[in-house]
Amino acid sequence: MATVVVDTCVVSFYFGRDTRAALYHSHLAGEVLVISFMTLAELYRWPLVRGWGETRRMGLEHRLRDYTVYPFTRDLCRKWAEIVAHGERSGHPINVDDAWVAATALLYDVPLVSHNRSDFEHVPHLRLVSES
Repeated sequence: MATVVVDTCVVSFYFGRDTRAALYHSHLAGEVLVISFMTLAELYRWPLVRGWGETRRMGLEHRLRDYTVYPFTRDLCRKWAEIVAHGERSGHPINVDDAWVAATALLYDVPLVSHNRSDFEHVPHLRLVSES
């Protein structure tokens, strides 16, 4: 069994029963599914800004049990800084949230599964799995 970091967008496909989830099933089935602490924060923000009720919030909590959350560490912060600095120097800046997700995949040397290829395609050495 291998480990993959799953980007927020792909997690959302599975939670929202989006048909695009089928694009990623073969990449996720039987794998250890990891999300960054940043993805967890993004997902917890959704009910607050979208006014979800208790049932939907509990559904999110239930779905999140499928994922292991990797927390921030000093090494992760260093990797994040490298990614952001590279983006600035190369003329391909990366969103702060996306940089945390990419840093998680790079630090643990595992692929990142994302539907947002363009958000990550300029991150050196990142093994990106994307069907977009």
